[in-house]
Amino acid sequence: MTLLTRDQILSADDLLTVDVAVPEWGGTVRVRALTGAERDRLEASLLGKDGTASAAKILNFRARVCALTMIGEDGERLFGDAQVAELGRKSAAALARVAEAAQKLSGISDDDVDELVGE
Repeated sequence: MTLLTRDQILSADDLLTVDVAVPEWGGTVRVRALTGAERDRLEASLLGKDGTASAAKILNFRARVCALTMIGEDGERLFGDAQVAELGRKSAAALARVAEAAQKLSGISDDDVDELVGE
C-alpha cells in the first residue's frame, strides 16, 4: 500500500452524496457529507460553556443538519444558516429522512447524536 501525500489527500473528492426521495416535498433532494469543519461547528453549536447540551441549543437539530447538507446540482447549499428556523417548520418525517442520510454519509452514529443531545 502506498502512503498518501498531502496533495493527494487535499485533492481527494471525499464528500460523498446521495439522492434522497422526499415524497412529502414532491421530489428528491441531494445530500452531501459534512466537512470536518462543518461537523465540528455543528457539534460546538449544541454545547454550552459547561460542555453539555441544553434544550435551547438542540432546537432544530435536524433542520440544521439538513441545511448544512442539502445541495443543488451545482454543489452549493440550498439553505443558509438564516433559513434553519423556516426549514424546521417542514415535515418532521422528511427532515428526519434527510438528516439520517446526512448523518450516515458523515459518519455520525446514533450514539454520537444521543451523546450530543444529552440522551
